[in-house]
Amino acid sequence: MFYHDKRLQYPVKVEKPDPHFARMLQQAIGGIEGEIRVCMQYFFQAWGARGPTTKYRDMLLHTATEEMGHVEMLATAVALNLEPAPLQDQEESAADAVVGAVMGGENPRHVMEGMLHRHILSTGLAAFPANSDGVPFDMSHIYASGNLAADMYCNVAAESTGRVLATRLYNATNDPGMKDMLHFMIARDTMHQQQWLAVIEELGGHEGTLPIPNSFPQSKEHQEHSYDFFATAADGSPPPQGRWTTGPSLDRKGEFSVFQNKPLGEEPVLGPARPHSGAQSEQID
Repeated sequence: MFYHDKRLQYPVKVEKPDPHFARMLQQAIGGIEGEIRVCMQYFFQAWGARGPTTKYRDMLLHTATEEMGHVEMLATAVALNLEPAPLQDQEESAADAVVGAVMGGENPRHVMEGMLHRHILSTGLAAFPANSDGVPFDMSHIYASGNLAADMYCNVAAESTGRVLATRLYNATNDPGMKDMLHFMIARDTMHQQQWLAVIEELGGHEGTLPIPNSFPQSKEHQEHSYDFFATAADGSPPPQGRWTTGPSLDRKGEFSVFQNKPLGEEPVLGPARPHSGAQSEQID
């Protein structure tokens, strides 16, 4: 069950509407780094959470609902950036924004104006659940595995790429209202990164959670190569040395080492093609 409040989670104000920036904000709504992604990811992780304690499920539901509020803020920002501008001004703004790309031999005006026209014709100067190129969000980047540790690592990655996008948007606008909204959202991304890492720490950190799933006995894996870094240079030259090539593994259950990659199997030989498979006669005999 959900409840709603007509007021926004944080103020959203636009001093100088910018249709080009409205298009960029669409990435934060429906892009793979966007708020719809994390909102749905946390909801589905929560709805499928199992275990003797419900605190992780409850925490995920709180944060998923917060992310829904972020979608609302961004949708409002898109609408405010589009609202006052007549069609002619929008076209001029689009043309100005892509002069550099035209100099490179491209013709992005069609893409830019197509997005602006969609905002006008399809949504009535409003946001829609798509990225900055108008590709609808399709849920293909929602990761909910049923494994709490795996989901937390996925969440850290999601919040990290989301914060990268938010900082790029922050640097792409001079509007004080938009910068103010984004500095709030960037702060929330900071917290959420820490939040998911805190869960991993509470579960035992790297030593307690890795390898995932920790419920599968490592005695059933090929432990000879469990902590090998496979060097794949054709000339046999050593790989770059780093934390991943020597010393104790992060789960403290092995030692990192370098293995010069080589064929461990045989050349595959497949059986003949089946009759009526559409293969050549020489393949069937």
